[in-house]
Parts: sequence; structure tokens; C-alpha cells
Amino acid sequence: MTAVAPEGLAPPPAPPQPAAGAVPDLPPLGVALGDPAGIGPEVIAKAWAMRRALGLDPFVAIGDRRSLEAVSSVPIATIARPQDAPALFDEALPLLQVDDPGEIAPGRPNLAGARCALDSVELAVGLARAGITSGLVTAPVAKSQLYAIGFQHPGQTEFIAERCGVAAGNVAMMMVGPDLRTVPVTIHVPLRDVPEALSTDLIVSRARTTARGLVREFGIAAPRLAVAGLNPHAGEGGAMGSEEERIIAPAIAQLQAEGLDVSGPHAADSLFHAAARAGYDAVLCMYHDQALIPLKTLYFDEGVNMTLGLPILRTAPDHGTAFGIAGKDMASPRAMIAAIRLAGRCARLRAAAAA
Repeated sequence: MTAVAPEGLAPPPAPPQPAAGAVPDLPPLGVALGDPAGIGPEVIAKAWAMRRALGLDPFVAIGDRRSLEAVSSVPIATIARPQDAPALFDEALPLLQVDDPGEIAPGRPNLAGARCALDSVELAVGLARAGITSGLVTAPVAKSQLYAIGFQHPGQTEFIAERCGVAAGNVAMMMVGPDLRTVPVTIHVPLRDVPEALSTDLIVSRARTTARGLVREFGIAAPRLAVAGLNPHAGEGGAMGSEEERIIAPAIAQLQAEGLDVSGPHAADSLFHAAARAGYDAVLCMYHDQALIPLKTLYFDEGVNMTLGLPILRTAPDHGTAFGIAGKDMASPRAMIAAIRLAGRCARLRAAAAA
């Protein structure tokens, strides 16, 4: 049987690219090393080692030098100013050293490493907000370690949003793969609590943030959003649940009345095959796994977590600290490379739009 896209979805136009000569020289990206005991330092060093073959934009690593030296032999240039990174980038990995965090070893997380990770991302956010770096890429952190030092946020996304003066409800987490972008409406919510957490206003807010992000970060002038249902078969006309009729459909109607190209609610089980993916620029999913399972199934080693709705660019590889393989030269840098490449591409699009 030939696969067809869900009704109402059409093939996508090719996204625009910045015109030649339209983008000025940009500041380097800032790449926070994450938990120094995790695989962040290793995959960042490996990404730098592949910089020429991949044409990566210049970046400056932010964190502890020892965490890099423990897992890699790449040359490191400790600098005082991020502005110096581009001139050094071809020959050494530029590094902004945070305060001495104490004892750090690959695969052995501790509170000193958590403080180092938090200091690194806070410095990186400040540099991006000041325009000293053109965007922020964050390596993974261990939430349990952060909570032990008094961290009050669900994750880095909410922390970064607060530091940028943006309410957590006004940002959206977008998972990005080569031909799939998914946005969970509810994120770290137990599955049994998702129906109560969903609301028409929340769906509308996430959709607006997603549409603005697709315009600003991807250069898509008229974004097309698909909206997944919550229940099997998108509720089957109410036979398998009423959330589609009570909550999701009114949100779609409101968004359409605002002039956005939004379709749904679509049955989630037929929304992620190749033909369906060709019919939207992003899909709003009702809960965490509905958004992340298809992305990770298709692009486990290339998935990027991007935060929309911030005044700064922020991307991250879609994987964790992987303490069990840290320091063993086993970590793949593909997701980190994808996060750096996406941040660089979006920074150029932003610069071209502002030129």
C-alpha cells in the first residue's frame, strides 16, 4: 500500500537560505561543557577535531579545562575574551575557564561538577544575551546533582528562560531532526496527569511560539503546523476520549482564526511516516514521549533540542550525561555536531534578517 499524508497536509517548500554576502562576520558560538564528569567535554572536543571537514562555525568552550584534558588531547587555548576565539579556532579549541570547581573526574559526578556546570551555563547565557557570542549550545547536565546544590528549575531550559527574563510558559522545546521537528505541549508531566495539564490556552501558546520560532530561526515565512490528538485515532469522534473535541479542536480553530496554517487533530500513529513529514514544518504533540519517540527513533544520534521563544539562540544535543561511558572514548559527537551546526545556521539567518 502506498503511504499518503494525513488529510490537509501538503508537501513543504524548501526553506530559504541567507543570500551570499548578506551575512556579516558573526561572534563565535558559546558552548557550555555541561557536567564535567559526563560526555559533554568529550563530544565537544571531538566536534572541534572535525571542524574543518564539517565546516563548523567558530565556537568557544565554556567550563573547566581539566575536563577536556582528561578525555582528549586536542590543543586548547585558554582565552579571556570570546572575541579572540575565531582567530584561534583553526589551531586550538578556545576555552573560557570558569572558577576552579575542585576535584573532577570522568564518570564520577559530584557536587563540585554540578557547580561547575551551573557556572558554565550561567556565564554562557550572559555572553549570548550581551551579543558577545552569537548563540548558546549546552552540553548535558545531571539534574539530580544540580538539585543537590539548590537548583530550583526543572531543567536548563527553564533556568535559561528565567535568566533571559522570559516566563517558562512562553518558551517551547522543539526537537529537531533532518526532516522532522516536534514540539511537546506538556513536557515533564506523568502520563496520567497529561489530560488535566492540557488546555486550549496552553496549546495556543505553544503553537504561537513555534510559529514565531520557525519564522525567526528557520526562515520559514508561512509555517505549517500539524497538531496531534491525545487519544488513539484522535479520539474517534469522542468514542475514545473527549480531549480532542473539548480542548484541542478549539485551540486549532483559534489559531486558524489568527491566520496560522494549522491542521488537526491528527491521529498520532499516522503522523510521522515519510509522506506525512513532508506535509508540515513542525508537529505539536500532546505529551513528552509522543514528541520524542519518533524523533529519537528516526534520528537518535542527530537529534537536537532547541528552545524557542528566547531572545537568544539555544540548542543542545538530545542525549544525557552518559556517565557510564564518560572518559572511555565511546561517545558519539554526532548530536553535539548537529546542535552546533543548527545554532550556526540559525545565527546566520538571524543576522541576514537583521542586515
